[in-house]
Amino acid sequence: MTPLFLVQVHSQTKQASSGRKRAREYGIRIGILPTGTHNAITDVQGVKVGHVTLHIDNSIRTGVTAISPHDGNIFQQKVPAAVYVGNGFGKLSGSTQVTELGNLETPIILTNTLSVGTAMEATVQYTLDQAGNEKVQSVNAVIGETNDGYLNDIRGKHVTKAHVLEAIQKATDGPVQEGNVGAGTGTVCFGFKGGIGTSSRMLPQAVGGYTVGVLVQTNFGGVLQIAGAPVGERLDQYYLSPQLKKEKESRKTPGDSKSQNTKKTEDSDGSCMIIVATDAPLDARNLERLAKRAMLGLAKTGGIAANGSGDYVIAFSTDPALRIPYEPSQPTQTVTLLHNDYMSSLFMAVIEATEEAIINSMTKAETTTGKEQHVIEALPMDKVVKILKEYNRLE
Repeated sequence: MTPLFLVQVHSQTKQASSGRKRAREYGIRIGILPTGTHNAITDVQGVKVGHVTLHIDNSIRTGVTAISPHDGNIFQQKVPAAVYVGNGFGKLSGSTQVTELGNLETPIILTNTLSVGTAMEATVQYTLDQAGNEKVQSVNAVIGETNDGYLNDIRGKHVTKAHVLEAIQKATDGPVQEGNVGAGTGTVCFGFKGGIGTSSRMLPQAVGGYTVGVLVQTNFGGVLQIAGAPVGERLDQYYLSPQLKKEKESRKTPGDSKSQNTKKTEDSDGSCMIIVATDAPLDARNLERLAKRAMLGLAKTGGIAANGSGDYVIAFSTDPALRIPYEPSQPTQTVTLLHNDYMSSLFMAVIEATEEAIINSMTKAETTTGKEQHVIEALPMDKVVKILKEYNRLE
C-alpha cells in the first residue's frame, strides 16, 4: 500500500501546481451575486472537503471526495438535509432515510459507481469508531457516485476503505482542489474532461446575509454553454452532433430517407452529483426546494439530465441551532426557520453557484489518458476565451 499512497500524493501535488485556472481567472463572470472568500463550498462555515486521488499506472483514474458539514460528531448532532433527484439513473446510498427523516448523520462521500459499497463500509466504520458512538447499531451512510469507466479500470475496484477514511480525515476548510482530483479524477463532461468543481454565493445583508456553497462531481453531457454563450456548438462537440450533421447533409442530397436507429453518443449519458451547503436556517422541506433549483444551474450549462444520467442534489444546513440530537433530552424542539417568502434569493444563489461550480470543474481539469489508452481532452480554454469575447461574456 505504501507505493500506492506515494503515487496519490504525487498526483495531488501535480494538480495543485497545474496551469489550468478557474473560470473567474479567465474573466468569466457567472451571475450577479458576490462569491465567498474562497468561492467554494467551504465558505459555508464548518464545511470541510477532503480528496484522495488515484492516478496510477495506465488505467486507474478514480478517487474519493468527502464533504463534512461540521467538525463534531455528525451522528450525535445531525444536520437538516434533503435529496432531490433530477434523474435517477444512479446509486445514491442512504437517500431514502434522508428523505424520510430530513437529516444527515455522516459525511457525504463521492466516488465511482462500483466503489459505493466499499465507501459505505468505510463510512459506517468511521462513524462506529467515533467517541460517543459505542452503542450505535444503525448508521445511514450517504454515498454518491458517477461512472468513470471510460478512463478508469472501474471493474478493478481500486478504491479501498483506507482511501475513504483518508479522504474523511484529510477534509479541511479553505480553498478546495478542483478538476482531476478525488472523485472527479476519471470523469467526463460534455465530451471534455470533467471533475470536481465548487463555487459559493453570499447574499446581501438586507436579505439575510446567508452563504450558499456548491460542490459538483461532473460526468454528464448535453450542449455546453458558458455564461450563455454556445461554446459546445462553436467547438463542434455536443450531443447529437453527428446525427444532426448527417440529417442536414441528407437534405442537401436527397436519397434513402429511411429512419435508422443510431448509436447513442458517449457525451450524453453520465451523472452529476451536486452537494449544496448553506448556513441559512432551513428545514428539510425548504432544503429540498433549494436542491431543486440546483438543477436549474445544471441546465444553464447545457446539461440535459439524459436517460442514463444520475443527477442528484443533496442539500444541508449548517445552522448550529438546527442540529438534531441522536438522543433528544425532551420530546419537542423549538427552532427558528426562514420564511418561504425569503427563499428566492437563496434560489438564485444556488443556481449561480451550481453553474459556476460545473464550469470550474472543466476549466481546472486537465487532458487525461486512461484505461485502454482512452484520451479525454481538457476544455480548450484558448478557443473558449475567443468565443466568449465574441459574445461579450468576459469581464
